[in-house]
Amino acid sequence: MDFGQQIKTIRKEKKLTQVQFATQLHVSRQAVSKWENNKNLPDIEMLIQMSHIFDISLDQLLKGENNHMNNITEKVIKDGSETRKAKYNMVTSIIGGIFLLMGLLMLVIKGMSVEYVDAQGILHENFFLLPLGFLSIFCGLILFVSVGIRALIEKCKAKSLTVKE
Repeated sequence: MDFGQQIKTIRKEKKLTQVQFATQLHVSRQAVSKWENNKNLPDIEMLIQMSHIFDISLDQLLKGENNHMNNITEKVIKDGSETRKAKYNMVTSIIGGIFLLMGLLMLVIKGMSVEYVDAQGILHENFFLLPLGFLSIFCGLILFVSVGIRALIEKCKAKSLTVKE
């Protein structure tokens, strides 16, 4: 049984109309109708509320009586995967930005610092800032490029899947 049919059956067993059910969920009756006709799927927060209203476990609501994956289970898995990818991209971009800023800061410090020769004839220079600065900038750029390429690949995959369907 697909998800829409399942919630319709449970709703009727609980003797709730679409309007009553929608009121309890704080959504429109049309939203409930779209869910029951598999034209749309609720988000995870709405699923949790449904499980409370129906007084069934979230597992039973997602998998149904036969414990097989249905369209809502696939949606929840897909949403979780997309969330993980978005978090990965965000963290990688932040780290790349930190590397870029550190590299630029090192180059600025190197440019503003004074090199001098002391009384014993020893040169005092913070030469190490140049390679470290360039290395940090390079690492930051690599991270940004890798996130961009990964995003392009994901878009191409998504586009090819929609074309095939």
